[in-house]
Amino acid sequence: MIDSIIKKTPKLARALIVLAFWVMVWQIIAVKVDSAVLVSTPAKVFKRLIQLMGEKEYYVIIANSVWRILSGFLIAVGLGTFLGILTAKIRVLDELLAPILSVIKATPVASFIILALVWLNKETIPSFISFLMVLPIIHGNVCEGLKNTPNDLIEMSKIYNLSLKQKLTKLYFPSILPYFLAGFKTSLGLAWKAGVAAEVLSFPKNSIGKQLYEGKTYLETVDVFTWTITVIVISVILEFLLMQTVKKLTARKRGANTK
Repeated sequence: MIDSIIKKTPKLARALIVLAFWVMVWQIIAVKVDSAVLVSTPAKVFKRLIQLMGEKEYYVIIANSVWRILSGFLIAVGLGTFLGILTAKIRVLDELLAPILSVIKATPVASFIILALVWLNKETIPSFISFLMVLPIIHGNVCEGLKNTPNDLIEMSKIYNLSLKQKLTKLYFPSILPYFLAGFKTSLGLAWKAGVAAEVLSFPKNSIGKQLYEGKTYLETVDVFTWTITVIVISVILEFLLMQTVKKLTARKRGANTK
């Protein structure tokens, strides 16, 4: 009975109910803790968020953080896709790159951030960290997609003597796409979190990470909660917009391939 009610309830209504539930839990925790330094109440955070949204600087900070992190993310997506295709077909290159990519995956984000503080300008560190976190994921997924192309289809393409363009568009593209989309979605969230963490430690001008650090330093817990909510909301918006864009582009590409 409960399942049928849930199914009949519109998706937006379900999302609002879930949101209201967790806000209530947050309120209960804040009341129980009874310390504004430890946990701010939802009302105080919402009031502070409305206040920030009325300030121009709030949007400048968000735009700067999004630009820094997305630039590293998009470069990694492009290079990771390119390297994934090459290493799937060139075994020597795969073996050469495997150790460095394994090191990147195994090394803690904090270690890279600390090293980047020595190597780079603080303004470029979030982009660099975002790039490093995304590159192995996209590379691995694209490479895996190519390696899992059905052998019978490959043999058929040889029999019918398909051109390189036909093989790429009609054979390899459909094989890579599910792996690429999965890697794209996973790495986007990782890039955003790692990029903000890099900002917290590197203090680039007008950044969300810097606001989080200053909130912690001056015990402005309400600011920490407010900027954290901002990070979450932007992450959801970015994921939705970028995934919709990629899906539309790939759908258009698939449509063109069938003609």
